[in-house]
This record gives sequence, structure tokens and C-alpha cells, in this order.
Amino acid sequence: MASPFFFFSSLFSSFFLLCFKLCVAQSVPAAYMFGDSLIDVGNNNHFGTIIKANFPYNGVDYPGGKPTGRFCNGKNSADFLAEKLGVPTPPPYLADKNNVFANGVSFASGGAGIFNGTNDNLLSKALHMSQQVQFFSIVQQRLVNQLGSDAAHKQLSKSVFAIVIGSNDMINYFKSDSKLPKTTAPQQFVDQMVSSVQGQLKQLYGLGARKFVIVGVGSVGCMPLLRYQSANKSGECSQQANYWTNKYNQGLQSVLQGLQSELKDFNYSYLDTFNLLLNVIQNPATYGFSEVKAACCGLGRLNANLPCTPISTFCSNRSGHVFWDRYHPTEAADRIIIDSAFDGKQYIFPMNVKQLIAL
Repeated sequence: MASPFFFFSSLFSSFFLLCFKLCVAQSVPAAYMFGDSLIDVGNNNHFGTIIKANFPYNGVDYPGGKPTGRFCNGKNSADFLAEKLGVPTPPPYLADKNNVFANGVSFASGGAGIFNGTNDNLLSKALHMSQQVQFFSIVQQRLVNQLGSDAAHKQLSKSVFAIVIGSNDMINYFKSDSKLPKTTAPQQFVDQMVSSVQGQLKQLYGLGARKFVIVGVGSVGCMPLLRYQSANKSGECSQQANYWTNKYNQGLQSVLQGLQSELKDFNYSYLDTFNLLLNVIQNPATYGFSEVKAACCGLGRLNANLPCTPISTFCSNRSGHVFWDRYHPTEAADRIIIDSAFDGKQYIFPMNVKQLIAL
């Protein structure tokens, strides 16, 4: 029989956890998410594009086991961040464009880039960052109409604005069939990315955003696709892609520091996903992984020749893989990313998300 001490200790722990979640929920009224397939929760289901994930084997580990439009085997970073913030996972904007979205909304779109032309051709379309900001301006105006200007500004100032963008721009530049290097030098390309995202952040600030969670571009040179396309077919990371991705992240951090000095009440948490993922790849056992090169779902060498589709093969030990498909992390990797962002110390600057929402 359990002792009275154990009973009351367990009761106190449960009470403390409940209070913490309620306090977080009260301090974060809404979460607004912008970006690409890394946090897309289904926007691409609602318009014509081949960049979709609403088919097997995506979602095989998601509750219910059905694909939702998430480019992952299960939950993605949007889900884990929302859980940490104490709010529901923000729904995709295009699923109900006339909603006020009192608890937040996701504008993230698979294939999206900082630049409008990223991934755009006859069959593949995406909601790029500028379009996502424009959609938010519509939601912001609805919020003002419903709550009044002061109340809407107060709600937005306490809300979290999560931005995960830039990977597709870098992949588009460094993939083997890219024509961009022939017209734009890598330094110029990176500088244009930094300048564009700076303008987009200022637009969001002008619409009321004050607390930003900015996820830096990960080590894209180590994703299965770029390993597969490496010139020597060795399966090693693309050092060139990683070098310029790191350059972009450095520029982004400089922009964020400048905006914090320039704009009143602009606060942010920047996650150094680049070095976090490199550490995971270099020390997989520390994080519970056994496979860091090959995708879990796909076809061909490293499962990276083709995307994850119903005709693909997929692994049984998904929690042991860093990558779900040739582009995207597994649910297990996404959980590590958000855990590091929320209350970590090593890869999140100048404060973690838990500290950010307490401001």
C-alpha cells in the first residue's frame, strides 16, 4: 500500500504541473505560425499543388494513423510548440479563411520560401512568406474589428509568432539541377534572403507582433537529398550548402539583434537548428538515434531518390531515424528541436521560449 507521503507528493506534483500549464496558457493567448513544410499542418491540402503530404505513409504515427498534410510520420514542430505554449495546434488558415482564429492560426505552407519564386512552376505552388504575412494582415484586421484596437493589440503583444523559413530557398540554390548559381553568386543570394526576411519581420511587427520564435535554417547539406546528390556519391554532407546556410543564419542573427535595438518591445528567441542538428548527426546515440544519413520513407539510395509516397518503402524503427523523408525530420527529431527551443540553454538565444513568454 502506498504511503500517505507518496500520495500527497504525487498529488502536489500533478497540481503543480496543472498550474504551470494553466499559467502558460493564460500568458499565451494565441500562436501564429509562418513558414514551410517543417511546420505546415495542412494548408497545402487546400489549393492546387503537387507539394502535398495528405497521403500515406505520412501520418503513420499521428494519432489515428491518417495523413493530415504534415510532412512527417507523426506530429511535427507546430504540434510540439503548441503543446508547450498551452494552446491548441493552430489550424491551417486555408481550411477556414473567414475565421477570426482567436487562439492563433498557421499560414505555413510546404515548399514556401522567403522568395516568392521558390519552388514555383506549373505544378508546384506554395504560399510564400510575403503571402503569409498578407494573410495575417487580414486576420489581424478581423481581430481588431472583433475586440477593438487596444484589446487586439494587447492580445497580439502577448501571442507567440513562430517563423520557420529559408530551407527551401537554400535547397533550391544548391540542389544538383539548380540554375540559380549561374545568375546569382551565393553571397548575393544569402544577402538577399537576409534583407527580405528583415522586411517581413518588420511587417509583422507593424501588425502587432512582439514575441518571435525564429528557427534558423538547419544543416540542409546533411539532409538525405543533398547527400544523395553529392558530387562524389559518398553520401557525406554537402559542405558548400552547409557553409552558405551557416552564413545566412549569421546574417539572420545580426538582423534580429538590430531589430531588438531598433523596435520597442521587439523580443525573440532564436533557435540555432544548424548546430543542434549537426550535434545530433555527429552524436546520434546521445539523442536516441541509430540512423542519421538515410530517410525512413522513400526509394533508392539513402531512400532519397524519390519522396515519401504510397509506393515507397518505410522503416519500422522510425524513432531511430533523424529524417522521415529526403527533406524532413521525424517526429522524434522534431520533439528534440522544440524541447531545445522551449527550455534549453545551449542552442537558443538570447533567451529560450519559456523565458520569452514570461516577459
